Amino acid sequence: MKNEYSSYLSQTAKEIQPSGIRKFFDLAASMEGVISLGVGEPDFVTPWNIREATILSLEQGITSYTANPGLLELRQEICKYLKNRFSVQYNPKNQVIVTVGASQAIDLAFRAILNQGEEVLIVEPAFVAYGPLVSLAGGKPVPVSTSPENGFKVTPEQIEAAITEKTKAILICSPNNPTGTMLTKDELAELAKVIQKHDLILISDEIYAELSYDETFTSFAAIDGMYERTILINGFSKGFAMTGWRLGYLAAPAEFVSVMLKIYQYTTMCAPHMLQIGAIEALRNTFNEVEEMRKSYQRRRNYIVQSLNEIGLDCHTPGGAFYVFPSIRSTGLSSEEFAEELLKAEKVAVVPGNAFGESGEGYVRCSYATSMAQLQEALKRMQRFVESRKMVLQK
Repeated sequence: MKNEYSSYLSQTAKEIQPSGIRKFFDLAASMEGVISLGVGEPDFVTPWNIREATILSLEQGITSYTANPGLLELRQEICKYLKNRFSVQYNPKNQVIVTVGASQAIDLAFRAILNQGEEVLIVEPAFVAYGPLVSLAGGKPVPVSTSPENGFKVTPEQIEAAITEKTKAILICSPNNPTGTMLTKDELAELAKVIQKHDLILISDEIYAELSYDETFTSFAAIDGMYERTILINGFSKGFAMTGWRLGYLAAPAEFVSVMLKIYQYTTMCAPHMLQIGAIEALRNTFNEVEEMRKSYQRRRNYIVQSLNEIGLDCHTPGGAFYVFPSIRSTGLSSEEFAEELLKAEKVAVVPGNAFGESGEGYVRCSYATSMAQLQEALKRMQRFVESRKMVLQK
């Protein structure tokens, strides 16, 4: 065997950069007294009725495999949920797969549709996994950058300008991670015209659908002409406070699902049986708790946006998710410098904006999925840090 292990490794895998989110999360975890606004994870514990249903299934010895696409009973509940909540209708028998997290659903989508070298437009700033998953599927990620002047909303003109003869699909996340931007029904309809005109496939990441604040969430699949070309991605992590359960799902035309299911059969088999039983309970009896969590996030959003603007970090008001994306340009620091120095000086962890694409430079992502007391203390520390930077710049 050669001494140089690099020669044995996939070139694509070697070129992928480690997650910028995990870097700062791991650094913060090694320090005492850190307040983390870094990782997008609800501070709520999974509601008790969901945990109880799962515990009961274990006590009853339900530990076997399920059908590859998941329990039919769960797929039926998912379809009821999508129809009742978002007015999109799917057949539970051949249009839904329960996956190990929403990220796996996105991975399946790319592997099912992409041929070598085909391009996927990714609206940025964007979740760190999108580009690498495109590359691992043999495709080429093409960023489409947004700006704060437009509330980080992508326009039809931007999509049109990015399309080439190799463009196969577009991925849009609304509400967005990291900016919290949510597209309205009218804005989705305008984007749909370009997607249909160029015969593109849409991967719609709707994991934050339950966390919308000022306007009603609209599923992209519900827009006229989009159902046939949309792979809808969703899951239980964010809205139901079930991040560690790693349960997601996809819904799409049967022709897409049949190919994704073949990949899934060979790579995963199925999601854990007992966790799927918990997810059934989540969709049947947990919406009061989901609404209370949503209201709590909205109060925190209002507080953190106002506070960031008051201390001199310009911040637009996000329409959904549980992130804000303030500008840190006034401090004279790059995104990484700001995150590193804030962590060292005040023990507050945030994620550099450039972790989410080049258009994120000059910003940081702060998650407000933590207690109000923690947010208040974090903002006090951030204010001290920003004031210290003003003094440095005035010298």
